[in-house]
Amino acid sequence: MAWHARLDLDYRLEHGRTVARFLHDGPLRVLQSLYPEGDAICHNVLVHPPGGLVGGDVLDITVDVDTGAHGLVTTPGATRFYRSDGPLAQQRTRLRLAPGARLEWLPLEALCYSGCHAENRLQIEPAPGALCLAWDVTALGLPHADQPFVQGSLQQHLELPGVWLERGLIDAADTRLLQSPVGLAGHRCLASLVLAGGDAFTREQAEAALDAARACVEAHPLAATAGVTQPHPQVLVLRVLAPVVEPAMELLKAVRGAWRQQFWQRAAEPPRIWAM
Repeated sequence: MAWHARLDLDYRLEHGRTVARFLHDGPLRVLQSLYPEGDAICHNVLVHPPGGLVGGDVLDITVDVDTGAHGLVTTPGATRFYRSDGPLAQQRTRLRLAPGARLEWLPLEALCYSGCHAENRLQIEPAPGALCLAWDVTALGLPHADQPFVQGSLQQHLELPGVWLERGLIDAADTRLLQSPVGLAGHRCLASLVLAGGDAFTREQAEAALDAARACVEAHPLAATAGVTQPHPQVLVLRVLAPVVEPAMELLKAVRGAWRQQFWQRAAEPPRIWAM
């Protein structure tokens, strides 16, 4: 039996405090709101009790952030796409930000088991004056458990409608993509950190953000397989290839902290769940 779960999460600023409310259908919900940085920023943990997706399962997630609110969403563990002989397993996420809203979308990695058939879709819709920090981290197979990604496929979709679109298909049979030095070069973790604005960044903002990210990259062991670019005036992207998740996530967190400080004058406060 396939699961179709839906979550609608809404952030609003009420008397100086960002308040989260949600509706859910099926096994998908958020835990209590936390305020480790004070009332202005609401931290939430998104939980999927079944722990993974198989063929036919669908997770639909919509996050709305109202003017002046600042939400942060993470997860307690990886999203797991398990082996499937049937239809696609899908996770579809839509982030909608009103003018002046802020959102940090920071789930842990999507873990693709060998034999999965999966689609992971992230759509960001920032209104003028809004700013979204979001990352997407994918791990192919379980290298620590000696379970390589030898069958199956993953479709990836990252989009700001009408502004920027990246789509890709990773097929386990495509050894040229997986092994070539102009492809993944044998790496099994690929990660992106996106800073998306509802307006174009000024030249000074973009240059400062790129310089800060490059300083983090140059100081990291993954410097040879990471880079930051501005593919559109409203978008900054850090891309990372790594053999496993941990060093890639470490670099994403460092750049997230640099961009958070530059644009919001906020330190890189980690969600409490990451320390557990």
